[in-house]
Amino acid sequence: MTNLTQARRPAYAAEPSKRFWRPRGRRAARVLAFYAMISPWLIGFVLLGVIPLVVGLLASFTNYDGLNVDAFKWIGGRNYSRVFQDSEAIHAFRRTLLWSALNVPIWLALSFTLALILNQSIRARGFFRTLFYLPSIVPAVGAVWAWRLLLDPNNGVVNALISLFRPGTAILWTTDYALQSLTMIAVWQGAGVGMVIFLAGLQGIPRELEEAAFLDGASTLQSFRYVTIPLMTPVIFFQLVLAIIGSLQQFALPMLLAGGRMGSVPPRDAYFFVVHVMRQIFTFSRFGYGLALLWLLFIVIVVLTLIVFRTSRYWVHYEVDIAGETK
Repeated sequence: MTNLTQARRPAYAAEPSKRFWRPRGRRAARVLAFYAMISPWLIGFVLLGVIPLVVGLLASFTNYDGLNVDAFKWIGGRNYSRVFQDSEAIHAFRRTLLWSALNVPIWLALSFTLALILNQSIRARGFFRTLFYLPSIVPAVGAVWAWRLLLDPNNGVVNALISLFRPGTAILWTTDYALQSLTMIAVWQGAGVGMVIFLAGLQGIPRELEEAAFLDGASTLQSFRYVTIPLMTPVIFFQLVLAIIGSLQQFALPMLLAGGRMGSVPPRDAYFFVVHVMRQIFTFSRFGYGLALLWLLFIVIVVLTLIVFRTSRYWVHYEVDIAGETK
């Protein structure tokens, strides 16, 4: 009897251990498969994202010029203190802030207006949606060169139209009014993308809420003010954050307006911060100083984004609050 019990114990004891280890083995295999699937992205993120950021941050505290490694020296925060003594950097930063303050509201207002119009039941609505979106898929080089032809002071179409009412008009749009010209180009090219996102938000508004507002005696303007706008504030918030970040990093349009050649400098009116950074790094070989400028721009973008996020609690309305309770 004892021998029979001892003979049965290993088989009886082995069965629970198999049941216990089998789920763990499957879970480990799933974890390994998950990391194997994301490993190309993870490796690329570390090699092309994390490491360059760390190297760039460390290089901003040096006098690195991009070539001469022998003279490479740690200089501490001298590059950062130098920024506040650089009149060109301060001028470029002011022009960038002015450009953002001019470009962002106009772009948001125009995109939202187009979305409101094309959300109505009008004829050829699909055609007009496509027409307004087409400039967004035009390459920046082609868009700027087309506008350069339109804004040419001697043979441009814009000056020719103005000359019909004021003969002899030759406005220097690409130099004296470069900031306004860039705003026109940027809004013309980007309004289509904003329009599509606003359209998606408008079509997500329940029709029952608007109908209920009309049944309660609300006018079209009151329905827009108290129903459409509050429900669209999350989309406006999303668009505002992206627009601020994109405007502060604008580089291609002013360089293309200046001719797009290596070494060309945009007009003083459109001399933006990232353009100044490019000149410091690639024209004057001040890599350490240029990286310090970029990190300061990063801090400014983070601060402005945090301000928008902190103030959003007062004007952005969600159907579900943070705690997950329906408002």
